[in-house]
Amino acid sequence: MSEIERMNESQAAAELERLAREIARHNRLYHTDDAPEISDADYDALIRRNAEIEAAFPHLKRGDSPSLQVGAEPAGHLSKVPHARPMMSLDNAFSDEEVVEFVARVRRFLSLADDEPVALTAEPKIDGLSCSLRYENRVLVRALTRGDGQTGEDVTANVRTISDIPDRLPDSAPNIFEVRGEVYMAKADFAALNERLRAGADDPDKARQFANPRNAAAGSLRQKDASVTADRPLRFLVHGWGETSALPGDTQTQVIRAIAAMGFPRADSFTRTETTDEALAVYRAIEAARADLPFDIDGVVYKVDRLDWQQRLGFVARAPRWAMAHKFPAERAQTTLNAIDIQVGRTGKLTPVARLEPVTVGGVVVTNATLHNADEIERLGVHPGDRVVLQRAGDVIPQIVENLSRDDERAPWPFPKHCPECGSAAERDAGEVDWRCSGGLICPAQRVERLRHFVSRHALDIEGLGTTNIESFFRDSLIETPADIFRLSEETLVARDRWAETSARNLIAAIEAKRNPPLDRFLFALGIRHVGAITARDLARRWTSWEAFRAMIERMEQKRAELIRATGESDDKFLARTGKEMAAIAETAGVGPEVSLALADFFAEPHNREAVADLLSQITPADVIHETRESEVSGLTVVFTGSLQTMSRDEAKAQAEALGARTAGSVSAKTGLVVAGPGAGLKLNKARDLGIRIIDEAEWARIVAAAQ
Repeated sequence: MSEIERMNESQAAAELERLAREIARHNRLYHTDDAPEISDADYDALIRRNAEIEAAFPHLKRGDSPSLQVGAEPAGHLSKVPHARPMMSLDNAFSDEEVVEFVARVRRFLSLADDEPVALTAEPKIDGLSCSLRYENRVLVRALTRGDGQTGEDVTANVRTISDIPDRLPDSAPNIFEVRGEVYMAKADFAALNERLRAGADDPDKARQFANPRNAAAGSLRQKDASVTADRPLRFLVHGWGETSALPGDTQTQVIRAIAAMGFPRADSFTRTETTDEALAVYRAIEAARADLPFDIDGVVYKVDRLDWQQRLGFVARAPRWAMAHKFPAERAQTTLNAIDIQVGRTGKLTPVARLEPVTVGGVVVTNATLHNADEIERLGVHPGDRVVLQRAGDVIPQIVENLSRDDERAPWPFPKHCPECGSAAERDAGEVDWRCSGGLICPAQRVERLRHFVSRHALDIEGLGTTNIESFFRDSLIETPADIFRLSEETLVARDRWAETSARNLIAAIEAKRNPPLDRFLFALGIRHVGAITARDLARRWTSWEAFRAMIERMEQKRAELIRATGESDDKFLARTGKEMAAIAETAGVGPEVSLALADFFAEPHNREAVADLLSQITPADVIHETRESEVSGLTVVFTGSLQTMSRDEAKAQAEALGARTAGSVSAKTGLVVAGPGAGLKLNKARDLGIRIIDEAEWARIVAAAQ
């Protein structure tokens, strides 16, 4: 049984929270600061672990999940411009079996016969900076970096200095055409640039040196002064397109060839393959030639060749269903475990962190690794001073996968039984592996973490109120609860050291701008256990206002009191039954007994109710206004039953959601429409009994077409 299979929901939720925070930090370092601390393989492993936990616990998926994010917020010194079409990321595969499954998923989604060929394109995944080039009337008008996928940085002036990128397209090109690809620096050019920087420095040993070609390309493209960019040897390689008034082809291959004919370089190894085996053969050929390629790559990208299939497959979260990045294998290294530290999280979880003798793994210096929990320490048998093996890809990166000193005789490393921050007893609930501080809000670590969570990007997102200010204000007793944030004043801030009037004014303005947060952000910001941003969004969409949500919580409290009076017990069976009763009251898709019970538990605590009431004296959550595409089924709950002949069930559900409808697996009085195919049985009969509108697949196709 794998480590993830051994997890319970509490452990999974805590790990997803940690991963979201860690990956967001690496996104900022990589995309915004051009100063990554870990390798691409390390980053991919974090993403992979997040995806595996989400697959095992889909109802715990967070709104700030890395699977929903692309890149990071654009840097501050460049203008921010929305993309006409989002610049999506790619899901990753690390084995041949995952590539085979990718193609199988495409077949299932499109309801293809087993002998129907699925042609793929294959090309190297270059390690550069993604860029979108917009041409209007065949003239380059704007160049944007990926940014966070929705909004990019305007680097038009800098891009014009890159010789690979034409200022004008041929007359045959569409009037509007966005060419997308990677800005990169060739290995030889990178080495020459670093040598030039050394030669031009007064002290060559102290000259600025770029860490790798990707950093050099990103830093060069983001220069304020385009003349600096012009002096750097940047190149461009096309791999796709964005918004376009017309497409010069019906397949990925045809369009990429047409773009290349317009004057854009494309990878020499770009190949169309007819079978999965052929695609894997291209992967192995590119991997074998990796060292000899002029640019850095970290894998191979596969894309479904037919564009009509791409359109049907669509997107999920941050990535297209029709593309996959097949990454190259990981590496290992040995080092010494110097110490084991304990970090205290927002929910009181005690997380052991390995402090390592610095070691280079795949070109990246690693100094820390997570040890997950007390059970993992016991499994590995690690102690400070042990020689350990690190793996740079896998479940967690960096991850200790082997202890070379475990045969030494000694007692197990003693996991602390008290919180290192407040001294409160550490407790572990039955059936859980995590130890938690019992101090609650008296624990400064938990209070600070809760405040940090409250102002974080996917909660209230208060600009300027980062970790340093939160810790400083808390230490000086300026803020102890979320409501205190809204009691800060310019006068209070200006009276502090190193606070100018402008900085104080800007922070107070940022705080004032958040007095009417969206309901989902407000619910997420409360820090309720198991309520991630996705669950908060689902709750907000279902209840639409704080008043309605609070009324639902009150019904939970009443029901729970009735159950307690009726049984007089609180054993595990009682808690399980209570959770089911709470979930029935919540009536929210994806919110199961554990989450519902967590909601009831949170609002049952007097100090939580007081904190929320205090907060509501300062802010007013905004009601949810449903925005849906206009169609016959907008706002309806649609149930698909029986066999679908022209599409898969997943594709049908995706169509319904795109038209502003909800989908459900069962028929009830709340169902608005049933789409019935051959073999429909009990659901169809129930729909007839309830007088619900019933249509066939052909009528559904008409509704979809009419909404285009």
